[in-house]
Amino acid sequence: MQPVTIYTKSWCPYCHSAKDLLVKKGVAFEEIDVSEGGAKQAAMAERAHGRSSVPQIFIGATHVGGCDDLHALDRAGKLDPLLNG
Repeated sequence: MQPVTIYTKSWCPYCHSAKDLLVKKGVAFEEIDVSEGGAKQAAMAERAHGRSSVPQIFIGATHVGGCDDLHALDRAGKLDPLLNG
């Protein structure tokens, strides 16, 4: 299974929704909380090609995008193959 990284803010409902989907699928993920901004938020924005909204989700080297993008991949049947590499 590909490593999954999700950048979040503790109060973000979209972050919770994305994490809930990953948990439902039994996917382990690294969560990086960027609630306080600073270096972690800057690193996220750089890695996400300038996107500063949360969540920002990465599966392996692939930038998935946000919560809506993750759910769209799942509905299209493309999330599981991406997770499995």
